[in-house]
Amino acid sequence: MLKELQQQPNELENFQQYQQQTSQIREMLVCTHANVDVACGRFGYPIYKKLRSEYAATSQGNLRVWRCSHFGGHQFAPTLVDLPDGRYWGHLEPEMLDLLVLRNGSVSGLRKFYRGWAGLNSFAQIAEREMWMQEGWSWLKYPKTGKVLAFDEERLKHLSLEEAKVEANWALVQLEFIVGDDSNLKKAYEAKVEVNGQVMSALRSSDDMKLTPVKQYHVSSMVKVS
Repeated sequence: MLKELQQQPNELENFQQYQQQTSQIREMLVCTHANVDVACGRFGYPIYKKLRSEYAATSQGNLRVWRCSHFGGHQFAPTLVDLPDGRYWGHLEPEMLDLLVLRNGSVSGLRKFYRGWAGLNSFAQIAEREMWMQEGWSWLKYPKTGKVLAFDEERLKHLSLEEAKVEANWALVQLEFIVGDDSNLKKAYEAKVEVNGQVMSALRSSDDMKLTPVKQYHVSSMVKVS
């Protein structure tokens, strides 16, 4: 199957008999790979077990929960990716699973667990979290795109564009989104994301004894421009 997907897509019709309708199914993948990072095994497995036994089991097949080996961000363990939305979560606590799965309370309760949406780069992810806090649950349904409008490139002009964006101390980002069915009625936020400190963190895994300084960012200003 993988060979056909990558090299021979014309052969995919041979697999049509196995195709399932899954558009209505929510998939949650929890990293439990202790061999990569002991924190994922220690803290990820209980989250996986609770989601599978208490939420997936009563979802009438609309939620499936999987153990997986790696999708990055071990320092945020226990960590989870929510599909098909493509949203990443970290430092999960059992007490907040009701809110995560059922979406039955204030979105502010999830703020500190939200790592970001896979459809955006890192600066836009930081800004998008604050926009979600403003818009509420309906924000998750809006089609949206994001881009970096400016960053402190003068300080980093010796780096490539992509390297500079990673190392930047600030960035101005814009997210456009559509409310309702009219694609002509676009709205947008602009936000400035900038460094507000740093922490020492083990980047590769939680048991790595080498700590590296990591910049911490926040949204210093945000306006709805349309």
